[in-house]
Amino acid sequence: MKIGTCRFLEKDHVFIAKGDVACLPALDPAATNTGYASMLNVIDAGRSAWAELGRWADSVPQSAKVAMRDLELLAPIPRPTKNVMCLGWNYREHVAESADASLRDPELPAHPIVFTKSVSSVTGPYHEIPYDASVSREIDWEVELGVVIGTRAHKVSAQHALSCVFGYTVINDISARDLQFRHEQFFIGKSLPGACPMGPWIVTADDIENPQNLNLRCRVNNETTQESNTRYMIFDVATIIATLSNSMVLEPADIIATGTPSGVGFGQDPPWYLSAGDIVECEISGIGRIRNRIAG
Repeated sequence: MKIGTCRFLEKDHVFIAKGDVACLPALDPAATNTGYASMLNVIDAGRSAWAELGRWADSVPQSAKVAMRDLELLAPIPRPTKNVMCLGWNYREHVAESADASLRDPELPAHPIVFTKSVSSVTGPYHEIPYDASVSREIDWEVELGVVIGTRAHKVSAQHALSCVFGYTVINDISARDLQFRHEQFFIGKSLPGACPMGPWIVTADDIENPQNLNLRCRVNNETTQESNTRYMIFDVATIIATLSNSMVLEPADIIATGTPSGVGFGQDPPWYLSAGDIVECEISGIGRIRNRIAG
């Protein structure tokens, strides 16, 4: 099931994507379950509500169908309740290119490197990304698989970790490299407004057979800059969830960005950064594509 959040007739709604048609439970008088009011409500409602919504989507009345072109797609979770958790240096090739760009020896991390992005950085799959050269002139791209937690997880084993997943989405971990390196930590350089495009929807876990066999691709102005597969993660999705849940409680609707492969801008020779008017597209097989223009 492809489930997202849209704006239709000046109101925000949960929708289920069916090709070129969006199915909106709020437009069906018979779909009275209040768990459909927002994505946070849907996820928090639990597995029985997810199954019920799936059954509803199999027999949608015409009154609840809207052409996708008539909607504004928002981030699937427009305002997360917590910062987005992110993995750094989680692909071998990205570790190597980062080391080359920083003139240091490459060394694979022994444990997941985790940082966060502010909730205010989250934006829609097709929205413009603000650009302010007075703040940063080194805006970079990072295509990443996003994981949305569905059930409470604490001290869960890697063997059972995937059972805690609600679904998967596409994330572009936009990064201000000058801020990131100046402050010697990731948070400020990762949290600019619009620095976390996400979407175009969440594909529920039951429709992703293996999250470790998904192709990732990023294009900048139609030029492919990143192309890889999630099989090349150093720490797979199950290990990431197990590691995080060992020291904290993961809750429904928590979001994890699982790291990016090689091909980012600061790893180019010479470095290549985004500027006003550039178009960035991030795509993951089985999920979808997001496309964002740098404003200006």
